[in-house]
Parts: sequence; C-alpha cells; structure tokens
Amino acid sequence: VETTLERLDGDLVRLTVAIAETEFDVAVEAAFRRIAKEVRLPGFRPGKAPRKLLEARIGVAAGRQEAIQQALPDYYGRALVDHDVDAIDSPEIEITGGHEEGDLTFDAVVPVRPRATIAGHGSLRIEIPSPEAADADVEQQLEALRRQHSTLEAVDRPAEDGDQVTIDIDGTFEGEAVEGLTTTDYLYEVGGGAVVPEIDENLRGASAGDVLEFDADHPEEEGTLSFRIEVSEVQARVLPESDDAFAAVASEFDTIDELSADIRERISGMRRGQAPMLARDRVAQAVADLVDMQVPPSLVEAEVDDRINEMAMRMRSQGIDFAVYLEAMGRDMESLRDELREGAEVAARVDLGLRAVADAEGLDDVGEPLEEYLGMLASQTGGDVDGLREALARSGRMLEVRADLRKQAALDWVFERAEVVDEDGAPVDRALLEPPEPEIVLPVDEEAIPNADDRVGETDGSAAESVDDEE
Repeated sequence: VETTLERLDGDLVRLTVAIAETEFDVAVEAAFRRIAKEVRLPGFRPGKAPRKLLEARIGVAAGRQEAIQQALPDYYGRALVDHDVDAIDSPEIEITGGHEEGDLTFDAVVPVRPRATIAGHGSLRIEIPSPEAADADVEQQLEALRRQHSTLEAVDRPAEDGDQVTIDIDGTFEGEAVEGLTTTDYLYEVGGGAVVPEIDENLRGASAGDVLEFDADHPEEEGTLSFRIEVSEVQARVLPESDDAFAAVASEFDTIDELSADIRERISGMRRGQAPMLARDRVAQAVADLVDMQVPPSLVEAEVDDRINEMAMRMRSQGIDFAVYLEAMGRDMESLRDELREGAEVAARVDLGLRAVADAEGLDDVGEPLEEYLGMLASQTGGDVDGLREALARSGRMLEVRADLRKQAALDWVFERAEVVDEDGAPVDRALLEPPEPEIVLPVDEEAIPNADDRVGETDGSAAESVDDEE
C-alpha cells in the first residue's frame, strides 16, 4: 500500500492511496467467498461455488465492489497512521481506479484538527475558594445546626421572612384545583420560594385570620393561577443560643469552642481535598478562554458522543438500559445532546488550548510518562508492555495516547506558572494544591484498549459508505 498526503485549505488534507492488484486480490478473494454463501448455483452447496463461476455469473466488478466496501476502511486507516493524520470527521472518498481490474486507487479528503495559537498562558491568575475555612463559614454551619434544633413559637404580629405560617391554600387553574397547590393546615416558611413568587409576596405582612386572594401567571403554561389562602397561625423560629449547652445537645462536644473547631476542620478538610482538582480545572478553563477561534462543530459533536457513550457505559455497568432510563426521565436523545453541547464546546476549547501550549513550549518528549501509562495499562489488563505498545501503534490509537500525554504535560506546565489566589486575592499555599498521589489521567476502559489482533482502521463502515461509485 502506497500513500501520499497533500495539505489543502481550511484544515483539510487529501490522502492518496494505491493498493497493488496482487494485494487487493486478497480482499477480492475474501469478497467472493462471502458472496458464494449468499448466491445459490445449481450443483454447489452454499459457499462452495468457485470464484471463476461466480465471476461469470455476477461479474468481476461486483466482487471488486464488495471488496472495496469491506477493505477500504482498513486501507484508509493505514494511510492515517502512515502520516499521523489527526482526522476529526468522516472522510469524503473517491475511487479513482481499479473498479474492474488493476491497482485500486482512491483519494480521501478529511478535515483535521485545527491548530490554535494562544498567548498569555504562562502568566495566568486564577481564583479558587480558600482551602481554609473562614469565620463566616463556621458561623454559617453553626446557624444551620441551630436551625435544626430550633423551636416554633406562636407570635401575634404580621408574618416576616423566616416565619412559619399555617395556611389553607386553594390553587386553581381554569376553574380546576391544581394538585400540590390545594391543601389544608399546611406549614409554610415565608420567603422559602414557592411555585410562584406571588405567594411569598402576599404572605409577607399577613396575620392570623387573614384571607388572601390573588392571581399569578402560570409558570409553565399560558394562563393564570388563582389563589385563596387563609392564614390560621404565624410562628417565629426560635434558635437556641450558641453556647456550651447547645454544643452538648447538638454534638458530641462539651463546649461551643470544641464544636466550632470541629466544624472548621471539617470544612477545611473538604476544601483541601477539592482544591487540587478545582485549581487544575480553573487553569484548564483559563486556557480555553485564550483560544480565539471557532471550534469545528465536528469536534463538539464528537465530545457530545463521548459523553453520551460514557453515560451509557456507566448505566450498563449498573444493569440499567440507557434507552429505558431516558424514557423514564422523560428525555430523548436530541434534548440530551442539546444539554451536553455547551460543556462539550468548553472541553473542545480546552483540548485545542492545551495542544497549542504543548506546541508553543515544545512539550513533545512523552517517553517517560508513556512508559508509566503502558505499565499501568499492562497491570490492569494482564497484558505486557511491548504487546500493548505494538497494538496501540498498529491500531492508530498511539497517536491519541501521545496527544493526551502532551496535553497533560501542557496543563502541568501552565499550572506550575499560574498564580492561584483565594476569593480575597491572597495567594494559596501551593503545597495544598498538590494531588495526594501523582497519576497519569488517561482513559483506560477496556473498550479503548486494542486487542493484539486488532487491525488498523476498523470502523463502523462510515468511510466505505461515502465511496463515490464511479460506474
């Protein structure tokens, strides 16, 4: 197989592929064997008719066309590997010779990943929540704990936000009672955020014995909701004092100082655990913001596909049928794709940005992390490093692995030089931003790992489907 590459305008390349007739004949022979199983000839069992007889019956061109459809993805895949082509969409393929005899030749025009150029990636400033809890954080948690241990006390005054009111509520739409908006002796917190804001607006300032009647726009349909609310009681929430007695009742601690210290440590521990990943996520987002170019739709849709496939795989691992899950949630595939598209575009920008950093800073030496990755993969799959390396190279997936390692190196490069501050602008201790154990973050699911007998360019046939039949 001989291949050449020509770069075209608009992030396109043309691959020209020529397969010698002697090599292509292997695919033709296999094609006639498949045809023999489907064509019935007198005197021959299915699959036993000789090739010459089949050629006479259906024509040489039919067998060669079948061979083209079956073998072309393999030939195309070899060309991608030969020239390290980072294709991002299906190719447009034109058969230029060999329909009936001679060498098979074809051209494949395919879009490749564009190269972004960015500036300022070596001096980023990002903000994350402080890994250490502030006094306000502790007070907020103490307040929540006090609310859990609060009591209600009837008051003879108009209702305020935070008060609990006991109400009978009748909500109707076009004269019919609305389920969930019609009930009696319902305890409602004023200012809690109801179905419509008019409920809170009318309950503020209401007293026991008041009858409220008002209308509100339906939040989901065209039309008006009508309400009638009778207020039977107003109660204020009484919080316990934040003292040692409260600490003894609400926790295992004897003093409020001990309880506060425990809350502070819990919040800080949670934030310290989140800080390394959060900081890197913010750095990646900052790199994405530096990418000043339109992301090809095919890249975004490919990212959407990856996310849906990951969701489906996760569901299968839990014994859940993905289609059944979507139906149960009242969703369809198109609405799910729409929901995922915004995040997918950000991920595509991160991808382009990190590749641009790797290009700009010459981060091409991935030998050591590649060996670490192969070793990890071997330990997880029970394979050997050399076999995995060969299989990845033969399948064309080594290009993807190396790209992921370059992006990881680019993220590390930017992160090491970024200024990380908290919400007050104070520098965050870099020691708190180191992950517990350094790791190579690459997908290692079994479906992404080629078997030793995987062939180059095995696809779903999308390449063959675009063959231009020149008859």
